[in-house]
Amino acid sequence: MSNTPVAVVTGSNKGIGFAIVRALCKQFPGDVYLTARDAGRGQEAVAKLQEEGLHALFHQLDIDDLQSIRALRDFLKEKYGGLNVLINNAGIAFKVKDTTPFAVQAEVTLKTNFFGTRNVCIELLPLVKPYGKVVNVSSMVINSALRGCSQELQQKFRSDAITEDELVKLMTKFVEDTKKSVHEKEGWPNTAYGVSKIGVTVLSKIQARMLNEKRKGDHILLNSCCPGWVRTDMAGPNATKSPDEGAETPVYLALLPSDADGPHGQHLSDKTVQTW
Repeated sequence: MSNTPVAVVTGSNKGIGFAIVRALCKQFPGDVYLTARDAGRGQEAVAKLQEEGLHALFHQLDIDDLQSIRALRDFLKEKYGGLNVLINNAGIAFKVKDTTPFAVQAEVTLKTNFFGTRNVCIELLPLVKPYGKVVNVSSMVINSALRGCSQELQQKFRSDAITEDELVKLMTKFVEDTKKSVHEKEGWPNTAYGVSKIGVTVLSKIQARMLNEKRKGDHILLNSCCPGWVRTDMAGPNATKSPDEGAETPVYLALLPSDADGPHGQHLSDKTVQTW
């Protein structure tokens, strides 16, 4: 079993994820795993970094597939006895002009962005070693999405006492409400991506609370962050930040010094804690 520290970035064969891996290869003192659903694309991305003189390793990971998540979990357990840094970056978004019915968009988006991310956390959080760092990549759209929610929903999402079960029920209800075409009547905004990222941000707060309760002495820091508006396939060519600039806040959180006692359970943008 290797004593080498290990970092894993989900959904990292392109865009912000790829830029995060690139930065970690330069700064993280251990093995960095680039993951992708498609092994070919993942290997190509690793080869691209190799051309830059950087050394990343590849492991297949499809966060929509529990078997794939568990294969990664077992590999990390066997080879490293755990994990030091986990960056949950994998996510999808439909284009604004996409004509896919909204209910389908809601189901597909929530399946990956919220439920897939949550499944990764269920399987991999127990593996995070003392002084480990967990970063859940959220989005700037959570602010407008939250404003688009009813007061009642806003209060639930902002509550410090919300449980994971309650959050899962809310995310499930959103998808069900879209299928019945009553989501607006029920107080939801018209953005599946926004709701999915509200879910990720609230989940991060809950997870940080759980770590405080169950693993207080392990000094694990878990946060969510917004990379900003980044020029990727997802956000398009007009966005204001390069992928490397978008990677700055997630990488900052992943590399917090071992004696740092925060941020923890926070949402950050431009390396700054945000209230939302």
